Amino acid sequence: MLVCVSANPAIDRRLRLKSMAVGEVNRAVSAEPFPGGKAAHVALVARALGAEVMWVGFLGGAAGEECETGLSALGVPLTIVRTQAETRANLEIISSDGIVTEILEPGGAVTDGEVERLLSTCRDIFAEGGEATQVALSGSLPPGAPTDLYAELIRLAQVYGCRALLDTSGEALRRGLEAAPDLVKPNRDEAAWFAGHPVCDAGAAMEVAQELFKASARSVAISLGPEGMLWQSSAECAPLISRLPPVAECSSVGCGDAALAGLAVAHERGLCDEETISLAVACGTANCLAKAPGQIDPREVERIARQVLVQRLHSECQTG
Repeated sequence: MLVCVSANPAIDRRLRLKSMAVGEVNRAVSAEPFPGGKAAHVALVARALGAEVMWVGFLGGAAGEECETGLSALGVPLTIVRTQAETRANLEIISSDGIVTEILEPGGAVTDGEVERLLSTCRDIFAEGGEATQVALSGSLPPGAPTDLYAELIRLAQVYGCRALLDTSGEALRRGLEAAPDLVKPNRDEAAWFAGHPVCDAGAAMEVAQELFKASARSVAISLGPEGMLWQSSAECAPLISRLPPVAECSSVGCGDAALAGLAVAHERGLCDEETISLAVACGTANCLAKAPGQIDPREVERIARQVLVQRLHSECQTG
């Protein structure tokens, strides 16, 4: 089972505009709500690939009820920790020229008691699932949550033999690494923040991967957007870099989450490194073609995976 923990879920509202004029009145052509937050996307993609999933997280208020209804309608089992604060809403604004603008709310503050209930709930789930369980810890932390919340959850998962996957940013990433997650998957910007320098090419990504291993990560994937992904299954293995097939991108929202789901499913299936990165990249690419974040077509994943080019890199390798 893949347990997807969502500390800061959201309702994602996708607005389509003919054009975006800053400082002016903008009228949307269409508006669509989707259950959101990174963990929701991970759960949806993994479920589409045939994995058993469970979503666990905070929900509150009317937006929380909307998120719950949406995920349930899509067949995702939920374990909810109710909050006093309202679940946030994020905006994805797409203009007719394809430019995407995202506006992300910080989320409502959680209380110490709500954090403790989340930890207790996860402890019970991890204990029941044991070594057959992977735990995906995705997204930002809400106001009020301690910066080491993911680190606590990783340690809890490890107590019961679960495999912990970390995909977050900022101090939550730095603190989470202290607990030695089995996999860490930052994107280019998150990796650059951690390393303190830009990640302009595969060579720079390789350097950051080594820094992440030194910080106690056990395997590393770095999303590089249109340039693919770097994947290193251990500090001792030479890294792999993917090359993406061209696609007519609709929106990149949720693509990194889809890739994380692919990495989790690849581990569950016992795939080799080359097959693992191909599946992860295919999931991220298929998400660009999906009607909504996370709602991929598994047939598209299979088609794209056959087109992904994978190269084994060496320490002296630099690509532009």
